[in-house]
Amino acid sequence: MFPQNRPPLTHLQAPPVASAAAVLVTTNASATTPQTLKLTYPETLDRIKEEFQFLQSQYHSLKVECEKLASEKTEIHRHYVMYYEMSYGLNIEMHKQAAVFTEIRSQVLLAACQGPVCAFTGA
Repeated sequence: MFPQNRPPLTHLQAPPVASAAAVLVTTNASATTPQTLKLTYPETLDRIKEEFQFLQSQYHSLKVECEKLASEKTEIHRHYVMYYEMSYGLNIEMHKQAAVFTEIRSQVLLAACQGPVCAFTGA
């Protein structure tokens, strides 16, 4: 269900564990120099852009696959209807042939029995 080839989310990973003094120095440095934060904005935007493009391409491929499956479903349904109509037509034709056979058989028996001696018995 979830894509396996999705790029890793490195910007969401937890930072490595550091000592309290290093964290304090980093916090003070980022508070005094706003340029260090500005460097991460373009990286974050690039990351979001890459992820959006990845999702967009994945959406497009899934949409194409969905359209392909829908057309295949329509084609299979068309074949089903065609075979159903053929089967129904053959069934009707078989019943007509059976009725014709019964009529001809009864006429043959009637003609054969109208002679001086009835050659057939029963039926």
